[in-house]
Amino acid sequence: MTDLATETRRPETIAVSYEPERQPVLTVRDLHVAFSRGGRKIHAVNGLSYTLRAGRTLAIIGESGSGKSVSVRALMGLLPPSATVRGSALLGDTELVGMGDRAMRRIRGNDISMIFQDPARSLNPTMSIGVQITEAIRTHSDLDKKAAADRAVELLKLVRLPAPERRYHEYPHQLSGGMRQRVMIAIALAANPKVLIADEATTALDVTTQAQIMELLADLQDRLGTAVIMISHDLGLAASYAHEVLVMYAGQAVEHAETNTLFRNVRMPYTKALLGAIPQLTTAPHSQLTVIGGHPPDLAALPSGCPFAPRCNRATEQCRLDKPPLDEHEPEHLYACWHPYLPGTEDEPVPVDEEALS
Repeated sequence: MTDLATETRRPETIAVSYEPERQPVLTVRDLHVAFSRGGRKIHAVNGLSYTLRAGRTLAIIGESGSGKSVSVRALMGLLPPSATVRGSALLGDTELVGMGDRAMRRIRGNDISMIFQDPARSLNPTMSIGVQITEAIRTHSDLDKKAAADRAVELLKLVRLPAPERRYHEYPHQLSGGMRQRVMIAIALAANPKVLIADEATTALDVTTQAQIMELLADLQDRLGTAVIMISHDLGLAASYAHEVLVMYAGQAVEHAETNTLFRNVRMPYTKALLGAIPQLTTAPHSQLTVIGGHPPDLAALPSGCPFAPRCNRATEQCRLDKPPLDEHEPEHLYACWHPYLPGTEDEPVPVDEEALS
């Protein structure tokens, strides 16, 4: 396994130890999200809990369908009417779960903001860049049109968009994908939010532009002290830019720790499988990529035991019958597994039900 924790672009960020003195800005407790569809109830998020502190980045990673994006959209009030949300999400002292639309509109973009995956779909193609940023600024401030326009240019400079005064008058189709994403970051920062959510914000970009955008977000965080939630399936990005990592599977957290701790001491078999699926430079050319066997569980009919058990080569009868709790088994390292990869046990045989894995 490649030691991602040592192959980072921001080692000084990863090395930051747990800092309890930092003020919590977002506290999520026992968050549940379910959708009603065709007479079935789909449990997309199942008891998610975490604390996000000022100036820190939390990476939430997992396969598609693990509940990453649904969990943060629930905080933003961006789910359809068919969604039922319960639990608690405190932004400072403000409870977000159950908040009405009018109150949420005052919070959204002002105290908590989101950068979406595809800037081409998020930006209005009929409006210039400057108008769209100015609109976001005036929505959350009392600035007049001229002052808002000046602030928009400042934001374009802040996100390092070349020739900001000229770009202000251009339209989304005149910009590259990386430039459009910088514009989305500028809009998200218009009101200096306490929490910034980057929902797969670099997925549609090439590797070079992706690195530039992540470096930009890291620099802005250092300068502004914004807390960041990074939603991604890219463990390399998480290792390079996050302070802590939360791994999700079937709508729940299965491992959560400081970035260095997690990547150096992987405990949960699902996390280890994700790392094993990353292509390695040492792999022979034209070799088949490693995949995680089986399929994610049906979120409308979750098993009583560990949801990863049917795909896990360490699963036993206990795993299929009893759901392991997410506990702090080691200092500041939480994981949910009956048979974790502990030192000295990694190569020990575990009874495997081949029929369950087929």
